[in-house]
This record gives sequence, C-alpha cells and structure tokens, in this order.
Amino acid sequence: MIVLGLTGSIGMGKSTTARMFAEAGVPVHDSDEAVHRLYAGKAAPLVEAAFPGTTKSGSVDRAKLAEWVLGDAAALKRLEAIIHPLVRADADAFLARHRAAGAPLVVLDIPLLFETGGRDRADKVVVVTASPDIQRARVLA
Repeated sequence: MIVLGLTGSIGMGKSTTARMFAEAGVPVHDSDEAVHRLYAGKAAPLVEAAFPGTTKSGSVDRAKLAEWVLGDAAALKRLEAIIHPLVRADADAFLARHRAAGAPLVVLDIPLLFETGGRDRADKVVVVTASPDIQRARVLA
C-alpha cells in the first residue's frame, strides 16, 4: 500500500485536493476532522485536566480552549502533547484498516506533516501550494 502524505498551509487548496482523492475512491484520513472527533470524545477529559473549564457536555469548547492557548507557546505545546499522539493513533488505525482491506493507495491529510513526524509514515509527499494572492483571497473569503 502506498501512503501519500498531503500537506499545505491554510488557503492553499489542500482540502480540495484531498476531496479529489476521496472522490476518486482513495481512502483519506483527515487529521483536522480527527481532531474535531477526538475533541468530542476521548481527548475531552485529557484537555479538561490540562486546561480546566474548556469542556462543555463532554466536548472541548474550542473558543474556551483558544483563550488558553492563543499567544501562549507553552500552553500550545501542552495541548499538542495531548492531541498529536491521539491523532497519530487514529491515523495508525486508519492505515491498519486499509492495509488489511488491500487498499493500493491511501492519503494522510496532515497540515503539520513535517512538524508532527507524519513524514515518516508517508511513502510520498504532496505539498499543495498557491500564490500569496490566491491564498489571501481564499482565507478572507
């Protein structure tokens, strides 16, 4: 099975590229979606323990969490130490499922592919880029 790592900054077209792979029948693991799912599940108590008052009804309140981590590099590191291993485990389970199913190709959509060590799991990497003008227009749209 070939594992393709897909990465790119905000507004570059990474989500569109991932959607194109999915529409072609290629299994795609979306790390951002995994974070949202984990915030509504097993990450919530861990985040609450590290950042009291950031959960509501068993889910992470992203606005409250942002109050803790925006502008605080140490707090952001603590959050990443909680969530990155969970996302990695989720991606590993995705890979195992699709390897067992005989998928010839899968995509790991990881915005922080290089920063989180995701590059080690990818056979090939695609970096989606766009000009600064296009990126700005997409982000501000």
